[in-house]
Amino acid sequence: MKIISWNVNGLRAVLQRGFLEWFRSENPEILCLQETKAEPSQLPAEVTAPEHYQAEFAWAQKKGYSGVALYSRDKPQSVRIGMGLEKFDREGRLILAEYPDFTLLNVYFPNGKMSPERLAYKLEFYETLLVLVRKLKRQGHEVILTGDVNTAHREIDLARPRENAMVSGFLPEERAWIDKLLRNGFLDSFRLFNREPGQYTWWDYQTRARERNVGWRIDYFFITENLRPRIRSAGILSQVMGSDHCPISLELT
Repeated sequence: MKIISWNVNGLRAVLQRGFLEWFRSENPEILCLQETKAEPSQLPAEVTAPEHYQAEFAWAQKKGYSGVALYSRDKPQSVRIGMGLEKFDREGRLILAEYPDFTLLNVYFPNGKMSPERLAYKLEFYETLLVLVRKLKRQGHEVILTGDVNTAHREIDLARPRENAMVSGFLPEERAWIDKLLRNGFLDSFRLFNREPGQYTWWDYQTRARERNVGWRIDYFFITENLRPRIRSAGILSQVMGSDHCPISLELT
């Protein structure tokens, strides 16, 4: 089973850059998108109801902002939109889907760079989500948590750690949340297979950073430890263009 996650930085925009052709070529069992910036009513039918897939969408009250989408080859047993808190759910940041063998959370985490208030919002979102995934884990679920986390975990996960030590996305308190997630029985699936530097998923458009591979690894597949025997591979699809992020992949038996 192949699962792909991608912050597309605007689903309508990436449609003009070969998204559907790429989707058909990859043919994943599950595709998770973040930062879709669109409601279903703004999208063509081939996107809202693609052949052979069930599609789910969460979108923000604010037009052209945030949003996530989930495409499943097999219909999930259940789907939940949001965390049940209006302050977060109005931004369309989470879809939770239960499948026979695991529970998947597709999440677009907030960005904390705009203001101290947004950083506080981001950290509160983190803690609220941790409560949710810990509950799922206690209930015996095998959990996959994926999406744009908007934080690089360790120095190896960004090109210029010293210069960004006091920038949101690499602040100690943000990185500490990932430590806490791992202590609660989750694994960073990519680092099970690849411990090399220079492995990034986001590059700044304005500075043409992708050409120089001056990037950040801020997109993840976190899995509960009980899923580890099933993981065949986890990778970064850095050759895929169309967004300031590239897709990431997870393959399970």
